[in-house]
Amino acid sequence: MKKNFVLCLFVLGLFCASDVVLAQANKNALYTAPFGVQAYTFRRSFPNGVEATLDSIKRFGFTEIEGSGGKMAPEEFKKLCNERGITIPSTGAGYEELVKDAAGVAQRAKALGATYLMCAWIPHEKGNFTLENAKKAVADFNAAGKILKENGITFCYHTHGYEFQPYEKGTLLDYIIANTNPQYVSFEMDVLWTHFGGGDPVALLKKYGNRWKLMHLKDLRKGTPKDLTGGTSTDNDVALGTGEIDIPGILREANKVGIKHFFIEDESNRVNEQVPQTIAYLKSLKK
Repeated sequence: MKKNFVLCLFVLGLFCASDVVLAQANKNALYTAPFGVQAYTFRRSFPNGVEATLDSIKRFGFTEIEGSGGKMAPEEFKKLCNERGITIPSTGAGYEELVKDAAGVAQRAKALGATYLMCAWIPHEKGNFTLENAKKAVADFNAAGKILKENGITFCYHTHGYEFQPYEKGTLLDYIIANTNPQYVSFEMDVLWTHFGGGDPVALLKKYGNRWKLMHLKDLRKGTPKDLTGGTSTDNDVALGTGEIDIPGILREANKVGIKHFFIEDESNRVNEQVPQTIAYLKSLKK
């Protein structure tokens, strides 16, 4: 009996020690948020089966998704996600849809259980985003954002790189942020497109603080030519930590400004290879 008691104490000590090590490891981890994914990452898979794709997303270890389920009823998509332990904190809408029917967009977001809704593109001539485009977007975002807020949804404009056209002492992104009402309009930083357009993600996080509510995590192939089109080959999407973007620096500042939802987005055709690399990289980062 005494030997068994001593053995139990020894085993219990091992478990306690491992818990301490795990707690210390978590304490030192730089990335501590839930693992989220942008549904666009799996755009080639969803048409072949929503349930099978969600099963894959679960196997990768994701517990959050930004998306809507496409043509599927939002209630059904939410149910399928819930069955797999996946929540939908954020969804998206196109610019024209947002302008024409913000109330309808809000109802769909609520049906999904989302509390954020993002728009990722402002209509404009490719490579020529103008002050007029920005002014219209400001008015439209303020109006739609007000309706969304009244329905319990936070609206976020998703940066796409073309907004870094110079304007006065800054850029048109600065103009948009300065002229949108903080009560109605927040922002989602896509770190690849921000960097691609010539922006400094860390500096922008410091400058605008809690106007940033969401983040897309992705990396850009080293040496990729950059411009103000908001577009580049999907081959230039690489696993986090293998490209030229300062992911640790961005995460440190994102944590400071209070971003809680990060969505991995991989636009390449190497998702099954790169997504696990990206997750492993995030888990490896220390403060």
